[in-house]
Amino acid sequence: MGIIRASKLGFDYHRYDGDGQEQEVTRAIDHIDLDVQEGQFVAILGHNGSGKSTLAKHINALLVPTEGTLWVDNMDTSAEGELWRIRQKAGMVFQNPDNQIIGTIVEEDVGFGPENMGVPTEDIWKRVDDSLAAVGMVAYRAHSPNKLSGGQKQRVAIAGVMAMRPRCIVLDEPTAMLDPNGRQEVLKAVRELNQQEKVTVILITHYMEEVVFADRVYVMDQGRIVMDGTPREIFTRVEELKSYGLDVPQVTLLAHELKAAGLPLPEGILTREELVDAICRSN
Repeated sequence: MGIIRASKLGFDYHRYDGDGQEQEVTRAIDHIDLDVQEGQFVAILGHNGSGKSTLAKHINALLVPTEGTLWVDNMDTSAEGELWRIRQKAGMVFQNPDNQIIGTIVEEDVGFGPENMGVPTEDIWKRVDDSLAAVGMVAYRAHSPNKLSGGQKQRVAIAGVMAMRPRCIVLDEPTAMLDPNGRQEVLKAVRELNQQEKVTVILITHYMEEVVFADRVYVMDQGRIVMDGTPREIFTRVEELKSYGLDVPQVTLLAHELKAAGLPLPEGILTREELVDAICRSN
């Protein structure tokens, strides 16, 4: 069994008027089945309104299912008595780090979560040290978060979640507000957490280049999972992705167009190195 599992998961948003009368029901998640194994790096893609952020909030029990079930480490997220334990197991990083950082100094912010959990003081500082090291922010531990770049702030937010020692970390479009350099900083930290700390990572994104190194990719549309597979399997289906309003990494698209023009290249090229090697082999 996976650390994150969903069975026939459904969720509706309800809109009410000023008198409390229901005006509209919108189905955001529609009968999703999911099984994420511990230690995996999973990416969830989808255009705006596809349901991916709603799904992310279910994993952290910020939302509970309208129907079906979602389990985090075998705990039902609908069970109110499990809420605190679920959020310790599955940490959440949001789009805007300013909504998540509350400390006036980086190390104090990272230690806030463990302190609220009742972790002994000496263990808190050990967790702060380890978490800042994991995201490459040790040199900034005494800095004010307000003076950091967007990418650095997001790494601090990730460190704050990691200090709580979750088994899974959910990142809900963590690079959406960052410039390209900031996105690279955050992605590097996320990949290293997955590879070195063996933390299960669930990355919600609409940037195709961010999922190249994932173990598994799920594509959502209208609240459903419509595609799943490895990055290479997903990105060979260029036209199908386009039908869902999504693109592919630029290097994959270039390889696809070169192949269509007659160059004997394999489908599903993901990196520049693979493309260069394939072109050299074709000559």
